[in-house]
Amino acid sequence: MDLKILNELFIKMYGKPEVGPRCFFAPGRVNLIGEHTDYNGGFVLPCAIQHGTYLLVRPNADGVVRLGSTNMEFSTAIPVGELSQKVGNQWVNYPLGIFDQFRKLGITIPGFEMLYSGDIPNGAGLSSSASIEMVTAFALNMILKPVPLEMIDLVKMAQRSENEFVGLNCGIMDMFAVGMGHKDHALFLNCLTLEHKRVPFVLRGFKLIIGNTNKQRGLADSKYNERVAECQLAVTYLSQSLPVSKLGEISFMQFFKMQEEIPDELIRRRARHVISENQRVLNSVSSLLKDDILQFGALMNASHESLRDNYEVTGFELDTMVAEAQKMNGVVGSRMTGAGFGGCTVSIVREDVVDKFIEQVGYEYHLKTGLKADFYIAEVSDGVREIK
Repeated sequence: MDLKILNELFIKMYGKPEVGPRCFFAPGRVNLIGEHTDYNGGFVLPCAIQHGTYLLVRPNADGVVRLGSTNMEFSTAIPVGELSQKVGNQWVNYPLGIFDQFRKLGITIPGFEMLYSGDIPNGAGLSSSASIEMVTAFALNMILKPVPLEMIDLVKMAQRSENEFVGLNCGIMDMFAVGMGHKDHALFLNCLTLEHKRVPFVLRGFKLIIGNTNKQRGLADSKYNERVAECQLAVTYLSQSLPVSKLGEISFMQFFKMQEEIPDELIRRRARHVISENQRVLNSVSSLLKDDILQFGALMNASHESLRDNYEVTGFELDTMVAEAQKMNGVVGSRMTGAGFGGCTVSIVREDVVDKFIEQVGYEYHLKTGLKADFYIAEVSDGVREIK
């Protein structure tokens, strides 16, 4: 991203070249393994990536928040007294939800001029929404300097914003990875307790490749909330024998012994995915700590199989791209990442076959789906920050 050009565009939009904006950046994230476990109080293993959202921001004295983007045509100007109102289904609801959270803390909001610019593909499942929310929360915290808010407070604020304002019952993983990301490390997170630790993730001789199916999906309109409800129903059945409130509290051996207590076979499969995926995350952390990338790749493959068969959130495009990736020599593991229903895959590919991987998987994917895939070599990056 050329920040000089972005700064010039900001001045062109908002004027006053004598008062330059501050610049903040929040990464996107890719989840290596642990899918649909976060809102079930389970384990996840995401990492921040180099792609993300830039925010140029400057306070003003006229009591109006102006929101613009280089990625979206829609822009708006909202008086501070009306910041708690949603604007249709527009992208600005993500920053507006953060403003709403600051207001609920009793923090006075002045006017702002804000320009967002991101290089995360929209709808790809790499957390463009969490990136927008976290860069907004971090910037407001740095500029307004309210009662001390730690990073974990901003992470929780962003999740509340998405749940309460945007209306998506997401877990905390995306915001956590965007806020807490660390270069060359994945984050092993217990979504129930928020205990977490960094796990070294340096791929010697391999690359992390993100494949975008370009099959768009909007989470709020998808079956995401339906899966949340199905998992809650599974907990209702299992809690009759075990005092639990989330599927993530149940070990795989406990579930193996009591799974028949879920009378509905579909609900049983939903629970089986979450609880087995939880165990795969634990096994994955052990694999990475032992530098066993082949075992880690096998766990990625098993994760996709469960997401396809038990949780049913993949679809033809994701399954096609993963199948083509897994066929190739030099690919140790491939799976869907994100919520599913379209979006991206993540693969670990030997360095010397990366070009062949992109060419061959892209060709076969286009042949079978009619869609053109995009591929990105991901670098594991730091979390949200100010760029001086």
